Amino acid sequence: MLSNTAVPIHYGEFREKVLSGEIPVCEEISLEMNRIDELISNPDVYYDDDAITGFIDFVESELTLTDGSEVHLLDYFKLWAEQLLSWFIFVERRVWSEEQKEFIPKLIKKRLRDSQYLIVARGSAKSMYVSFLQAYFLTVDTSTTQQITVAPTMKQAEEVLSPIKTAITISPGPLFKFLTDGSLQNTTGSRLGRQKLSPTKKGIENFLTNSSLEIRPMSIDKVQGLRSKYNSVDEWLSGDTREDVITALKQGASKFEDPVTIAISSEGTVRNGVGDTIKMELSSILKGDVEQWNISIFHYKLDDVKEVPYPAKWPKANPGIGITVSYETYEADVQRAEQFPSVRNEILAKRFGLPMEGYTYFFTYEETKPHTAHQFRGMPCSLGIDLSRGDDFCAFTFLFPIRTDLFGVKTVSYITRRTLELLPGARRAKYEEFIREKSLVVMEGTVLDMMDVYDDISNHWETMEYDIRTVGYDPYNAESFMARYTREWGPYGIQKVIQGARTESVPLGELKILANARALIFDQQIMQFTMGNAVTWEDTNGNRKLMKRRDDEKIDNVAAMMDAYVAFKENPDQFE
Repeated sequence: MLSNTAVPIHYGEFREKVLSGEIPVCEEISLEMNRIDELISNPDVYYDDDAITGFIDFVESELTLTDGSEVHLLDYFKLWAEQLLSWFIFVERRVWSEEQKEFIPKLIKKRLRDSQYLIVARGSAKSMYVSFLQAYFLTVDTSTTQQITVAPTMKQAEEVLSPIKTAITISPGPLFKFLTDGSLQNTTGSRLGRQKLSPTKKGIENFLTNSSLEIRPMSIDKVQGLRSKYNSVDEWLSGDTREDVITALKQGASKFEDPVTIAISSEGTVRNGVGDTIKMELSSILKGDVEQWNISIFHYKLDDVKEVPYPAKWPKANPGIGITVSYETYEADVQRAEQFPSVRNEILAKRFGLPMEGYTYFFTYEETKPHTAHQFRGMPCSLGIDLSRGDDFCAFTFLFPIRTDLFGVKTVSYITRRTLELLPGARRAKYEEFIREKSLVVMEGTVLDMMDVYDDISNHWETMEYDIRTVGYDPYNAESFMARYTREWGPYGIQKVIQGARTESVPLGELKILANARALIFDQQIMQFTMGNAVTWEDTNGNRKLMKRRDDEKIDNVAAMMDAYVAFKENPDQFE
C-alpha cells in the first residue's frame, strides 16, 4: 500500500537489529540509515510495500539456484531491493487529453531511485542479487527493453546470467513455465507455441516483449551510445580501469521512464581510477553535502584496520558472513595476511573493505582526501620545485608552516599542449579537472620553456603575495631556472635536495606522520591525485625512496612538497 509515513518493512527490521546491537554497522551504513530516515519523514516521498513484496514473490516462486534448489532471499537482499524499488514520488507532466483536445497537467507516479551502489566484501553473493533483479526486469517489464551487465571479464559478467539460465531450464514457477513452454524452432506458426524466453549467443532474450539481456566487457567503447534501460556493473572498483562505464550506461538509461543502474563491487586496490572519483561523490552524498535522493548507497567496511582481528566486527564488511561465507574462511585469510605480506592488500580490500591502507601505496586513502578550501595569501612559505622529466608534471609546491606540526599546501604544475593532446580520453578528463581548478597550467608547444614557466609561476606567487623564505629543489633540469631565481631573489634559504633513499627517508617519514594526523592542509584535486599515486621503495637498511608504479601515475607534486619540507627543516632561521 502506498504511504508517505510508513517505515519500510525490511529496513525497519534491520534498523531494530542495529539499534539493539545485534547487527554492527560501519559509519557509511549508519549515514545511509540517516538518509533513509529522512525519506520516511518526507511527506513528498511515498513507500509502496507492494513493490518489494512483488519482487520477493517473483524471485522465490520463479527462480532457482544454479544447483536447482529453491531460492530464499537473504535479509540484506530484501533490504537492498526495498530501497531500490519501493520509494516513489509524484511528478507533474503535461499529457494529451483526447476529450479536451489539449495538453493537461497530470500527476505521474515515478520511482525515486534510478541507481544503487553496493560496496560489499567478497563472498556476500552480490552477483546473485543482481541476477535476481535482471531476471525480474526482463520478465516483469512488458515494454521492449535492452538490459546490459558489465564486468572486468566476460566470465564475471556471465555469473549474472547463470541463475537465469538455470531457471529457464528447470524453474517450476508459472510465469517461467509459460515463457519457456514451446519450441524455439517455431518461428512461423502460432506465437503461443513458441518459447518466449531463451538463452542466445548474446545473452538472454524475451521474444514475447522483444527484450534482451546482454553481457559486455568493461570498456567504454562497448557501452557508449547504448540505450539500455536496466544496467548492472560488476566489480567496478576491482579492475584497473580508467573509464567511467557507469556514467555512460546511466546516460543511455536516462532516456527511459524508471531506469535502473546497479553498480556492485568489493573494495579495490587501484588508486586514482574512476572508482575513487565515484567513491568521493558517494561519500559527499552520504554526509549530506550533496542531495541526490535518486541514489541508494550501501557501503560495507570495517571502520579501521585495527578491527581486523575481531570476528564480531566482520559483519560490518560482509552482511552475509556465517551464511554465504564462513567465519573459518575469514579466519584463514586473516592468518594469510599476517604471514604473507604479498596478499595483505588483496585480503584487506576484498574481505574487509579497506582500500589498501598504506601497505603498498605510501599514503592511505583517508590521508589523500582533500580538506575544505583554504587561502594562504601573504603567508610565509617554503617552495619546493620538481621540474619536468619528459611528460611528467613540472611541479611547484608551496608549504606554509602554520605551526610546527601543521602545514598548508598549495601546488601548481605545468605541461605542454602536446602532452595534453596525446592523453587517452579518461586521463585527459582528469587533467581537465586540474586545469579548471587552476592547479595545472597548459603551455603551448611540445617542450616546456623553463623561462616561460618561470614567468608564469613567479607571477602566480607575486599575485598571491606568498612570502617565500626557503626553496628546495631537485637539481635535475633546474640549472637555468634556479640561476634566474638567485639573480632576482638572492641566494638565501636555497636548498638542493639530492634524490635517493638515504636523503628522502626521514622527510618522507615525517610527511607521512603529518598526513596521518590530517596536518597537511590541501584542497586541490591534483594533490589528492599525486599523493594517491605515491609508493615507496625500501632499501636493505629500511630507507625509503619516493616512486610511482606506472608512468601515468604522476607524483611530482609530492616530490616538490618533500623538497619544500627539506628546505624548511634545513633553514629554520628563515622562519624565526
